[in-house]
Amino acid sequence: MTGIALSRVHFPVSTLGPGRRLGLWFQGCSIRCPGCVSMDTWARGTDSTSVSALLIRLGPTLDEADGVTVTGGEPFDQSEALGELLRGVRIRSGADILVYSGYPFEALEPSLSAMNGLIDCVISDPFEREAPQTRALRGSDNQRLRPLTPLGRERFAAFERPLGPEDRALDAMFDDTTGEVFLAGIPRRGDMRRLTALLVGSGHVASTTEDRRPSP
Repeated sequence: MTGIALSRVHFPVSTLGPGRRLGLWFQGCSIRCPGCVSMDTWARGTDSTSVSALLIRLGPTLDEADGVTVTGGEPFDQSEALGELLRGVRIRSGADILVYSGYPFEALEPSLSAMNGLIDCVISDPFEREAPQTRALRGSDNQRLRPLTPLGRERFAAFERPLGPEDRALDAMFDDTTGEVFLAGIPRRGDMRRLTALLVGSGHVASTTEDRRPSP
């Protein structure tokens, strides 16, 4: 029984690929790009579930999702769990699968070969805080979008383009228990700091998960 450490699961997500998507955030990242907006997903997950239990949990949502986006954290740090999860998704759904990774594409090639046909599109390479941010679905322009299957080319070739007005959006999701707000999408430079300042200026206590270490 393969274990998997997840940070969160959300549906629907509309800002990380086409259509109404199921978003899966893996917990744990060995890359830890400076400036990452998801620093809360870096620590190695101490609580985990099994891939089989997760697939049962996701079953009803997979029936509704146009696509599945896997991010993190670093999905390929849990390569065995990722492969088993995606095989289960393929059996249960015709949704396209997009995976984000901070590893260079060349370093992913052995894993991608082993998962042949399971990933329709991969967006690879580390986030670079100082790089321009002008391309759709990418946090920095050095990141590469690679469709890997006919379905991937059909659904993601159109994202090989500059950012447009339709890309400047974040999905907001609220946790009724903790009061936390999760933002899904790719914020523009300074968005999180502006949001924090706006909330604090309105009398709220606010912080974000953005890494604010100075550039090396």
